[in-house]
Amino acid sequence: MKFFLSVLGMVMIVEGLPYFAFPERIKSWLVRVSEMEAAHLRAFGFMAMCVGMALIYLSRKSNLF
Repeated sequence: MKFFLSVLGMVMIVEGLPYFAFPERIKSWLVRVSEMEAAHLRAFGFMAMCVGMALIYLSRKSNLF
């Protein structure tokens, strides 16, 4: 559970950094994202999950990270 909370904390830091550093750009980006089709957002989310799973697999399988 300690590892999970550490990972969750790191994700929150990485997710919050753009909002803190570039609030105006994030606003304009969110407007563009809201205009995108759901299929494109779904495809982007799926690709992000696949890349994340690949990174986890590689880090567990070898000593790359």
